[in-house]
Amino acid sequence: MEDDVRPLLGSVQAGDTFPDLLDPRGRRPFHVEPRNIVDEASQGRVSAEASALSSRVHYYGRLTASSDRLLAPPDHVIPPAEELYVYSPLGTAFKVKGKESPVKNPSIVTIFAIWNTMMGTSILSIPWGMKQAGFTFGIIILVSVGLLTLYCCYRILKSTKSIPYIDTSDWEFPDICKYYFGAFGQWSSLFFSLVSLIGAMVVYWVLMSNFLFNTGKFIYNYAHDVNMSDTDFGTNGSDRVICPFPESDHGGNCSIGAFYVSNNATQPTVFDQWWSKTNTIPFYLVILLLPLLNFRSASFFARFTFLGTLSVVYLITLVTIKAIRLGFHLEFHWFESTAFFVPEFRPLFAQFTGVLTLAFFIHNCIITLMKNNKHQENNVRDLSLAYLLVGLTYLYVGVMIFAAFPSPPLSKECIEPNFLDNFPSSDVLVFVARAFLLFQMTTVYPLLGYLVRVQVMGQLFGKHYPSFFHVFTLNIVIVGIGVLMAKFYPNIGSIIRYSGATCGMTLVFVFPSLVHMISLKRSGELRWPSALFHSLLIILGIANLIGQFFM
Repeated sequence: MEDDVRPLLGSVQAGDTFPDLLDPRGRRPFHVEPRNIVDEASQGRVSAEASALSSRVHYYGRLTASSDRLLAPPDHVIPPAEELYVYSPLGTAFKVKGKESPVKNPSIVTIFAIWNTMMGTSILSIPWGMKQAGFTFGIIILVSVGLLTLYCCYRILKSTKSIPYIDTSDWEFPDICKYYFGAFGQWSSLFFSLVSLIGAMVVYWVLMSNFLFNTGKFIYNYAHDVNMSDTDFGTNGSDRVICPFPESDHGGNCSIGAFYVSNNATQPTVFDQWWSKTNTIPFYLVILLLPLLNFRSASFFARFTFLGTLSVVYLITLVTIKAIRLGFHLEFHWFESTAFFVPEFRPLFAQFTGVLTLAFFIHNCIITLMKNNKHQENNVRDLSLAYLLVGLTYLYVGVMIFAAFPSPPLSKECIEPNFLDNFPSSDVLVFVARAFLLFQMTTVYPLLGYLVRVQVMGQLFGKHYPSFFHVFTLNIVIVGIGVLMAKFYPNIGSIIRYSGATCGMTLVFVFPSLVHMISLKRSGELRWPSALFHSLLIILGIANLIGQFFM
């Protein structure tokens, strides 16, 4: 008798805030036999369909307490936000007027959002990585690493569904690592996520130093009518390609008559002394970027994220134009190198796998990106299409630059970790690309610094901006690392492969595989083929990191 008269909704005390019933995580089914729906001033009877839906919600809701998720009503019987009503004991129901639900993106927007997020500085090193692995082997490695990282990303996307009785709708991958591995999983995932972010910031600093140097050099030479064609070691013709460090690449096996040879006896000018790629430019950037890192909010810089898409589109256009003008220069030597060509299979392939691990890295934010997908049932399809688009973009840039690189007279060994360095500073099309990328990176760099600050300060002090002193100290450390690398080791290919292999070992291969095997073990569904395959993924991730130090 008491159960029949007990209210299904707890009483609301004075001062309590009414729950946001439009929040899917906050909804709890409740029901009083309805008679009509009140919409503003008009009344109308409840339809048979709505009454049946309310009865089903009522039935499931009475099976268990609202705090117990074991027998909670499944999502398909909970009314969506636009059909949610507050029923009163008087037989009327008022439609809830709450905050608007978050905007959901169609599949095409989600796919290109993933593509735009993954398209970073790694695209500049793809031709170099393909040269290190060999042309044929490089294509095989690019496709293989793309498929493996896609599968591991898929495992992360599905990992929230394997945790029973807990609402994981607002969880990220570090939360999942904490659930399975405790504090070790949380802090290690945070650490390796910071490795990827700080590694990207270091690469940005090196590239910004490079782009600022070449942009300033182009403007200076144009203003003073300086012809630099006789100072660059490269090919003849209007579309010149240069080899910045020829003496370190082919050991004197080149035909000198085909090149312009630099005059090393020329004394550096005052401009050269104050405008040096490694000695001065990295320090000039401190004046510009250090104040920007100390902003409390990064919302201003977020407005320029569309420039990333434009810069990638321009790079693809630039690659296409250069390939058409230069033509293809390929010879296939399977295991032995020649004066102008590298073998198709080289033992330095691990350097390319390290670059690709970071190039395909989106695993620490894929859950957030896919939450905004309008059709959640298409998440796997859209993720696969996004990876396909990314892989085709990398493959196109790598194949076109490698194939179009003029050999002979230049050796394929001359391909630089930043392929834009193979074009002289006087090249107008490349000048536009460098200036465009310089501005884009100047706006993205504070965003990366903001992400590092949020993760570090949030974990250590519980605040994103504890004080100016704390934030300034952290930024000094980050900027100092970038300046040192730009001055003493400005090789973006090596920086990318080391940081990519380090963070990829845990966040791409080890943790997703372990989480999947543990969840299968707990549910009694783990079988030896799955255990063997995912153990092999873990071994590959570890071997990828070790290989960076021996190849």
